[in-house]
Amino acid sequence: MLTERQELILKTIIKDFTQMHEPVGSKTVMSQLPIKVSSATIRNEMAALEEAGLLEKTHSSSGRIPSTLGYRYYLDHLINPVQVPSSIYEKIGYQLDQPFHQVNEIVQEAAKILSDLTDYTAFAAGPETKDIKITGFRIVPLSPYQVMAILVTDDGNVKNQVYTLPHSAKAEEIEKAVNLINSYLVGKSLSEINSSLLNEISQQLVNRSSATQIVDLLQDVIKDAASEQMYVDGQINLLNNFESNDVSQIKSLYELINQKEDLISNLIDFKPDDMVGKGNSKIQVKLGSELPSDLLKNYSLLTAEYNVGKYGKGTIALLGPTNMPYSQMIGLLDYFRDELAKKLLDYYGRFK
Repeated sequence: MLTERQELILKTIIKDFTQMHEPVGSKTVMSQLPIKVSSATIRNEMAALEEAGLLEKTHSSSGRIPSTLGYRYYLDHLINPVQVPSSIYEKIGYQLDQPFHQVNEIVQEAAKILSDLTDYTAFAAGPETKDIKITGFRIVPLSPYQVMAILVTDDGNVKNQVYTLPHSAKAEEIEKAVNLINSYLVGKSLSEINSSLLNEISQQLVNRSSATQIVDLLQDVIKDAASEQMYVDGQINLLNNFESNDVSQIKSLYELINQKEDLISNLIDFKPDDMVGKGNSKIQVKLGSELPSDLLKNYSLLTAEYNVGKYGKGTIALLGPTNMPYSQMIGLLDYFRDELAKKLLDYYGRFK
């Protein structure tokens, strides 16, 4: 552990560097410290911090910048999240105060708001769906070989997909199949729909000479409804903070950004035991060396979980430069997750 004076110096350097993005010298530190210390003493302490691997010295200046280890120490021991300015509160409230028609619209807008506010890449995943119940299943014929499958759940969400059937199905066969399926599924939660139940439905359709091919599209639309919906906004912002001029690396990063599913599955891994902050305000922070791609070595990922009571938990996250102002960003995420949870609870309240 560091001495109290060393911690004050490290904290001051990180605060100044994340604001100015310039190496910090001893005189700058001296002018900001809450205690009286000579410039020579500060230089000695900065040298000790550098030797400990918490600071780095650049070639162009006698000042220091934080190292990854320095940021980690700061995040684990020193950080104090700050309140977001009232203008940001008002902007968040205004943008969330819209007539949304589905949960996914709210979650998608959440990612956009976070990206717009920070100029970083933002992620937002909706609450868990396992306890959501099915209220109806419909098939709408579009042509002799094409239909639209529609699944409605008790949270107001509507999932629909267009399918091409291998054989023409008569309207009366489709209607009988839909009625049978609804008799099995309506009132059941998505987690209750398993392969044995689908097999039973399929066997009943065979016995009644109904459209058995409907089971395949039913399985697809249920799988889609039960899958976690993660939205990403501001992917292009990653390029704003990319420090390499290597065209091939820029191309690789751009490809990584556009591989949405891989990017999400590799990055968003929320672990409640690996967080910074206090009490319910804890935020998980992963630095570049802790991220899955070397292309992200100069970035950090902040992840927060939000709670919508009986409707489950969701996730929001920000991917930005390592030298981001962590106190402000953690304060923003902490406030935003509460506002998002309130908006979702208000939405769910319409279906009681």
